Amino acid sequence: MPFTIAIDGPAASGKGTIARALAARFGFAHLDTGLLYRAVGAKGGDPAQAAQTLSGADLARTDLRSNEAGQAASRVAAIPEVRAALVAFQRAFAAQEPGAVLDGRDIGTVICPDAALKIYVIASDETRALRRAAEIGADPAATLAALRERDARDAGRDAAPLRPADDAIIIDTTDLSIPEAIERAAALVEARIRPSSAPKYSAPPA
Repeated sequence: MPFTIAIDGPAASGKGTIARALAARFGFAHLDTGLLYRAVGAKGGDPAQAAQTLSGADLARTDLRSNEAGQAASRVAAIPEVRAALVAFQRAFAAQEPGAVLDGRDIGTVICPDAALKIYVIASDETRALRRAAEIGADPAATLAALRERDARDAGRDAAPLRPADDAIIIDTTDLSIPEAIERAAALVEARIRPSSAPKYSAPPA
């Protein structure tokens, strides 16, 4: 039975970095589901049709990490027809052996509600803005405003709003280095895969 890890959280919280590291460490496949929505938004035209005809070339675009692509992703992600078109792809990806790590905004709540491990990654707004601005070479203040706008839209949408699953474990990366955040998440995976030998780690309260 595949071991599925669902990692959710707002933009620039560190969930993608953690997801990629866990996939590499444990030999699992990795899917950044946000890229699917960014590609749909960047493709333009009718969003539902864009989702149904998404190709590898669409996912390989070099502009998918921009603020504009992120805002477009948030807008199309609120469209039920778009989400429905991409759900089957994500669930099929999650079902592959020996396991998969999916990061996004509704993995633990909608896409993989039965995931073996659910992690919800957070960080302060200011920390996230500085990270994203450095990543894309943007103004931190403008990036902060864009992140807050997107957070409000993602959390307030009717279709799969951004929120932690009831059984998700919270990791706050505000004051953590990248290695520290990865090790905390890896300890959680070890605890589920090898309960008797895994290091003990208590997640901070939500």
